[in-house]
Amino acid sequence: MRNLFYILVIVAGAMVLSSCQGYNRMVEKQEAVTSQWGNVQNAYQRRADLIPNLVNTVKGYAQHEQETFTQVTEARARATQTVIDPENLTEEALQEYQQAQNQVSQALGRLLLIQENYPELKANQNFLALQDELAGSENRISVERNRFNEMARDYNSYIRKFPQVIYAGWFKFEPKAYFEAVPEAQTAPQVVF
Repeated sequence: MRNLFYILVIVAGAMVLSSCQGYNRMVEKQEAVTSQWGNVQNAYQRRADLIPNLVNTVKGYAQHEQETFTQVTEARARATQTVIDPENLTEEALQEYQQAQNQVSQALGRLLLIQENYPELKANQNFLALQDELAGSENRISVERNRFNEMARDYNSYIRKFPQVIYAGWFKFEPKAYFEAVPEAQTAPQVVF
């Protein structure tokens, strides 16, 4: 009888240690997702910080393109006001955030098209430098979003495996949403010379 008691104590102790280890691993993975989300926001903030400089440079050359400048400025304002709590990375919240960022991308595209009407703008060093910085920002955003999706995938798959799925339910570890391509990305842009 005494041996049975010791065996039950050992089994219970092993289960507690296993659950602690699983819980700690889930916390680490959740924090990795949260940290990577900060990197995504940082990349978007870098782009938002460059936009006023780009707009002002283009404004100097294209005084009558006020509507485009207004659209870029408004899209940037909406994007910087759309904030997601890293603990609440739901599909809906991420889609809203992504939609605001896509509006910035579209407005920037219209702003960059203005250069076609102003040959002296194409040669302006400030404009070219800002355009390069903006392209670099877009690349950083893409890299950080991909890393975020990798971290979210790792976390999501971990909390769905046995026995973590049990502990995840107990401690309310919820799956994280992914960045997805916008529907317009399914159609390749046409280049016409």
